[in-house]
Amino acid sequence: MNTELLAPAKDKLTAIEAINCGADAIYIGASSFGARKNAPNSLDDIKDVVDYAHKFWVKVFVTINTILTDSEVLEAIELIKKLTQIGIDAIIIQDLGLLDKLMELLNSGYKLPAIHMSTQCDNYLPQKVKFFNNMGVSRVILARESSLEQIKQINLQNPNLELEAFVHGALCVSMSGQCYLSQYIGGRSANRGECAQPCRKKYTVETIDGKIIKKDFYALCLKDFNASDKTKELIDAGICSFKIEGRLKDVGYVKNIVSYYRQKLGKGCSSGKSFISFVPSPEKSFNRGFTEYFLKGREECFNQESPKSKGEYLGDVIEVKKNCFKLKTNKKINPQDGIYFNGEGFMVNKVEGTFIYPNRQVNLKKGDKLWRNFDSEFEKELLKPTKRQIAIKIEIKSNKIFIIDEDGINISQTIEQKEKANNPERLKETFVKQFSKTGESDFYVENIKIEAEELPFMPVAEINSLRRFLLEKLMEKRVDIYYEKIKQWQKPLIYSEYYLKEVDYKANIHNKFAKSFYEKSGTKVLETSLELKIPSRQIELMHCKHCIKYSLNMCKSPEKLVLKDEYNTIYPLKFDCKNCEMFILSKI
Repeated sequence: MNTELLAPAKDKLTAIEAINCGADAIYIGASSFGARKNAPNSLDDIKDVVDYAHKFWVKVFVTINTILTDSEVLEAIELIKKLTQIGIDAIIIQDLGLLDKLMELLNSGYKLPAIHMSTQCDNYLPQKVKFFNNMGVSRVILARESSLEQIKQINLQNPNLELEAFVHGALCVSMSGQCYLSQYIGGRSANRGECAQPCRKKYTVETIDGKIIKKDFYALCLKDFNASDKTKELIDAGICSFKIEGRLKDVGYVKNIVSYYRQKLGKGCSSGKSFISFVPSPEKSFNRGFTEYFLKGREECFNQESPKSKGEYLGDVIEVKKNCFKLKTNKKINPQDGIYFNGEGFMVNKVEGTFIYPNRQVNLKKGDKLWRNFDSEFEKELLKPTKRQIAIKIEIKSNKIFIIDEDGINISQTIEQKEKANNPERLKETFVKQFSKTGESDFYVENIKIEAEELPFMPVAEINSLRRFLLEKLMEKRVDIYYEKIKQWQKPLIYSEYYLKEVDYKANIHNKFAKSFYEKSGTKVLETSLELKIPSRQIELMHCKHCIKYSLNMCKSPEKLVLKDEYNTIYPLKFDCKNCEMFILSKI
């Protein structure tokens, strides 16, 4: 089975463009309860996406991956029932109280879409993944911090479990589901879809006694993930689905990145061929520089200069004049391009010969390195329409026409003999010409073969009508087969023993159903979610694989460090050097 390419969609338009560019599956938020609160979608829009996707045997996953209150769990159940009725393929969830109620439904005989456990469940430890596998969920979405070796070991322990991994996009500096800084600072919970992104703010690093190590820099800001050079190794390790991050990204970003990975991965596990008008290039879309994060060990995964997009590297400044400069580059610079350097940027006003004129006064000097974070010509190319079509072959034998698509789905139709053609050869040419005109339909013709010695006469309008009728029938049959043979349903679930005997606020227990779930799994609940009550003791606000000591080349330093934000609030840092991990603690 080919690896699934899973694309984000903030809305219906983006979802359809992702499908057209080659996605095998898309994930999209519903009207509520998604971890991206600013990307909701109505049931009608999701139904339109489902209907379009299933033509190409593309799957649709809906995110309901926040932690929920008691009443919200019940509301989410009703929402999932409606989503089931419109044909979605999976729900992505975090809240184990919601899982508890879904188990009741499943075990009562109710048919539900596949259940995928969100990366927000902190699916980093093998024990956590094994727990969900023992329950019988369809898929686990692994933590972004997982290494190839960790993935391989998880797959060996869970050979029949679908494992999904991120392959591209923005990185959370904290372990997913274990970030409480936004909630702690201003009541905007990452686990409730309201993260204020404090990791993209400036901080000062000091020793515990006030000595400044580095002042006003983006200490927690990471580069963006790009594992495109490790796709084969990820497949070999056991990944069945590659997830592109970006449910808040614009449609141009999604088109570019999906097209890039589709070309890199080759044929997907859905149907059809994508026809695009641009050459995909991930460097041309929003990025803070790229990292493979921890796939093969620690690397320089941080960008402490700026959280803004750097884009693609252009070259070095070789000459500076009063209102313009010259750049050593092999790339064409265009008016309205956006240029990034040293954490700031400007637009190109005009280009005359080899000199570039900024739209404002900029303090450039010879040797400065420049990047382009907005390519005006490339963005125009992205605006051009894309389409996806399924290959078909057509054969006409005697008075019968056969159509077979790339998946082996076929239909046939007898052509009624009304009268003979005066010019049989000309009629054959007309049949070929008219049946090749699939136009804006969901099919394109690979081959037409006519073996009949003589075709019954048909006017061009009737031939076109027959073509449209047959293609509609073929599509109806494709969708029927999808629901009969391809669509995956969640099997009944069972309670399994949890790998911890007791849990605290980091279990994100936000409702009575989640508490009950843990108790049924043999675990004592010590605390509710931090969103309900902040413990009176000092707590961990972030658990990170990124390490500030490492980034400042201080691994061997015995100094105790703290973070200070713009309001002079101090957050102590704790380091687990044996496991090369860092914790940000609540203020002192």
